[in-house]
Amino acid sequence: MTAAAADTRSESPDGSSDGSPDDTPVGSRGEGRVRRGGRWIEHWDPEDEGFWQESGERIARRNLAFSVLSEHIGFSIWSLWSVMVLFMGPEYGVDPAGKFFLVAMPTLVGGVLRVPYTFAVARFGGRNWTVLSALLLLVPTAVAAVVIEPGTSYSTFMVVAALAGVGGGNFASSMTNINSFFPLRKKGYALGLNAGGGNIGVPVIQLLGLLVIGTAGAAHPRIVLAVYVPLIVVAAVLAALFMDNLGPVTNDTGAARDAAKEPHTWVMSLLYIGTFGSFIGYSFAFGLVLQNQFARTPLQAASLTFIGPLLGSLIRPVGGRLADRFGGARITLGNFAAMGLATGVVIYASAVRSLPVFLVGFIALFVLTGLGNGSTYKMIPGIFQAQALRRGLAGEEAAAYGRRLSGAAMGLIGAVGALGGLAINLAFRQSFLVAGSGTPAFVSFLVCYVVCGAVTWAVYLRPVARARRTARVETGETAAAAERRPVYAEV
Repeated sequence: MTAAAADTRSESPDGSSDGSPDDTPVGSRGEGRVRRGGRWIEHWDPEDEGFWQESGERIARRNLAFSVLSEHIGFSIWSLWSVMVLFMGPEYGVDPAGKFFLVAMPTLVGGVLRVPYTFAVARFGGRNWTVLSALLLLVPTAVAAVVIEPGTSYSTFMVVAALAGVGGGNFASSMTNINSFFPLRKKGYALGLNAGGGNIGVPVIQLLGLLVIGTAGAAHPRIVLAVYVPLIVVAAVLAALFMDNLGPVTNDTGAARDAAKEPHTWVMSLLYIGTFGSFIGYSFAFGLVLQNQFARTPLQAASLTFIGPLLGSLIRPVGGRLADRFGGARITLGNFAAMGLATGVVIYASAVRSLPVFLVGFIALFVLTGLGNGSTYKMIPGIFQAQALRRGLAGEEAAAYGRRLSGAAMGLIGAVGALGGLAINLAFRQSFLVAGSGTPAFVSFLVCYVVCGAVTWAVYLRPVARARRTARVETGETAAAAERRPVYAEV
């Protein structure tokens, strides 16, 4: 397929656009394709190197930048109640178990919303949905400002905390949208950067909470909320001005059914529970664990809470880069092994109540969850590209198949992964209720990482995959047919 200009707008040399409809033929090669108004892009082909160099990369990077901004704020609002609970002293009448349940509510709602948010990109367009989903963040922020005071009922807090789940939905739509902009060879880094920039929203709001507690005191949580209202508006306006919709990914709700029927979607969902579920669950619970297991004050807990999420967010693009170079499955397997070792350190420190050792192990876990987030997400488009080859597809047809199913699968996988964060918070709640310690919860997490590592090896890395492929070639399978068989070690 040629690279006839895919940008639907009248674009000046500096990359700006007037957004006006233009029904003249597109491109210098006279392809006869037409443009459509309303910031829509038709005939997007990032796998075509000529197109990518000519205009595709510039457009993709611009959309990535403003997607990161919106997703970043979405993550901050999603993790809002992990900060609000640090402001809630005894006068609020909420015990530790109740606080763990409060921070679990946004995780639950955010996980559920990731499915419709993914399909909203196909229905409304990536740019349009980014604007709307950003504006929706005003609802949980404004309502929290109204109710966050002593005397508010616990049930009210639960409902308001659940509203913050809309921030979790932003991740799924953002990743689905950006996945369609980049070629397969660059997806690992692009998705890692998009997700990592969004994930940093967690430590940023935690740092803001630390600043407010350290300066104004724990009686002023509304300052945190007041900072985010104008930021949300700015993110929505910038998305409206500078992002684009991709025509080829619209109106394809059937992709959801196809992705749900694919076993690899559910295998990757399990692996993403182990990586992203751990990241978001630990991010929300870290401050409460420090307060309840090591008797830290709100200020002391807030001064430590942001470190792990910050490092985990920053390193996520590195996980994508490593996966691009060495294969996502290989990096993911090694990462789960390292997560098991770090969890062992945390279990030891938790049992002997050594805060320094606990911090070393827990922060190592955060870093590894970030690496794993990047490597597992890189596997998704690679797996569906391999499936396309297995079906005998090639060229743009194979690329379109991979984009279609990987975009839909990302929403399902992201939703299940987020629900893993819910499981972590509920495990901590039960662990502290029964044992007065987080140790039993950490033991269960260790078992989870062992299972995830075993599944990664069994499904994507076991040596018999290559042996079976070689055997088929030796028994008469043609080279072309052999190449269509997916070898997932490279995904």
